[in-house]
Amino acid sequence: MIKFLDLHKINERYRSEIDSRIKDVLDSGWYLQGKQNELFSEHFAKFCGTKYALGVANGLDALNLIIKGYGFGQGDEIIVPANTYIATILAISENGCTPILVEPDINTYGINPDLIEAKITPNTKAIMVVHLYGQAVPMKKIWDLAKKYNLKIIEDAAQAHGAKYQGRRAGNLGDAAGFSFYPGKNLGALGDAGAVTTNDEKLFSKIKAIANYGSDRKYHHIYKGVNSRLDELQAGILDVKLQYLEADNAKRLAISHYYREHINNPLITLPQTYDEQAHVWHVFVVRVKERERFQQYLDSKGIQTVIHYPTAPHKQDAYKEFSSLSLPITEQIHREVISLPISPVMTQEEVETVVRIVNEWK
Repeated sequence: MIKFLDLHKINERYRSEIDSRIKDVLDSGWYLQGKQNELFSEHFAKFCGTKYALGVANGLDALNLIIKGYGFGQGDEIIVPANTYIATILAISENGCTPILVEPDINTYGINPDLIEAKITPNTKAIMVVHLYGQAVPMKKIWDLAKKYNLKIIEDAAQAHGAKYQGRRAGNLGDAAGFSFYPGKNLGALGDAGAVTTNDEKLFSKIKAIANYGSDRKYHHIYKGVNSRLDELQAGILDVKLQYLEADNAKRLAISHYYREHINNPLITLPQTYDEQAHVWHVFVVRVKERERFQQYLDSKGIQTVIHYPTAPHKQDAYKEFSSLSLPITEQIHREVISLPISPVMTQEEVETVVRIVNEWK
């Protein structure tokens, strides 16, 4: 079986360094908000090109904290792509804001910048972009709209660690960004973890306090906060793996390039990118009309696949209020997408096998 993602093999490469960090944490006797968090926050901010990074419990919390930090709430609208994982939209509704769904670009799967302005109202407070599947959203028109209407730009960069637009990395393309370090991400922890990046000192200080029970110092609470902190073990593990992220992303790019050059089947729609530096290929998503049959075929040939994602957020039971929306592009994408194996530990033989079997499908 060619695994979709072999997490054991991925993390085994760093076993000795991870063991050393775990030992450091155990020896220190300090398990929250300590040296490992300081190191990782400093290094991740530098990697993204931002002034600040704050480790939090997970990617959903990261987005939730940004919205809380801005004080957005009931009656406020946040524009968001309809084609995304539901967590993006959950962060908006969790704060009492209204998600305004915008169709994606069918070629890149990210939000279509040309459709945003028509959705802006006096209640609009922010545009939340999602660098879906690892490809940074083309930001020029969005920057112009944010300036024109005085809107914040929030990045959901959960899948885009290291992706670039005009030389700037995801996490530094808006006012604030939320990252996930779920184990399967390009930069993955050994459990749940996330981060917020920003250049806004005031926002950073507020989010840092909110994430720690609303406390700016021990037993002094200035906000009605939450508990969302990155533990020292995960921070140390992420700091180890961050050193290898660019090399791992380069391997993903090489595999994606091979797929795009050699998969030649008229029944398969390959992913497109407007710039090779913009995409870190968190997943390699193709579209197929007969997806279920295709997935069964690949499984029978020993190739594991995953569907990202089978049901659009506006069609989920959790969002019945959106059930009457007509979003044909989003719905087509969710009907047809399927992700082929891609990871930095795939062998060339495995990559070639995937190509051969995909090309043989009829």
